[in-house]
Parts: sequence; C-alpha cells; structure tokens
Amino acid sequence: MLDSTYILDGKKPVAVSDMKTWGKWFQKANRTVALTIISDSKISTVFLGLDHAFGGGPPLLFETLVFGGKLDGEMDRCSTWEEAEKMHLDMCNRVREA
Repeated sequence: MLDSTYILDGKKPVAVSDMKTWGKWFQKANRTVALTIISDSKISTVFLGLDHAFGGGPPLLFETLVFGGKLDGEMDRCSTWEEAEKMHLDMCNRVREA
C-alpha cells in the first residue's frame, strides 16, 4: 500500500507510508471539497485518501458523485484539490442541464 495512501496538508495531498498515521488522520479529517443540492440531486466531492488509479497514471484522490436525480451514480475522479473544485462545478452544471 506504499504510495497509495494520502492525507491532506491544507489542500495539498501528501503520500504517507505509515498506515497508523493515515488511519488517525482519516478518522478525524474533514475530507469534503464541496456539497451541492440541486432539486432532487446531491453532488458530493470528497478527498478519498486512497489512490484510485491503482498505479495506472497520476493518483486519483478526489471523487465527485451524484446521488439521486437523472444522473444518479455519475462519478468522476481527479488528482488535485483545484481539479476537484472544477470537477464539482462541471458536475453541477451537468445535473442542471439533465
């Protein structure tokens, strides 16, 4: 699991190799980047803390997911906080247009 666990230092992901350090941080951290409700849809963007690229390219550490509505289950992932903010806004626009 080396190089696949991350914590946030402010808004910057930092790889950690010690699972105890990661676990303690993960339990108490506010991992929410953004949360928006549009009609019957909730759009959530969070820091995952685990690399979901699984070694296939840059680490995918942030996820936007739609709950409810026409785009229920739509999901996207990215690598940085800044990308996550944009990804969240893009998904909100998709939900509005659906």
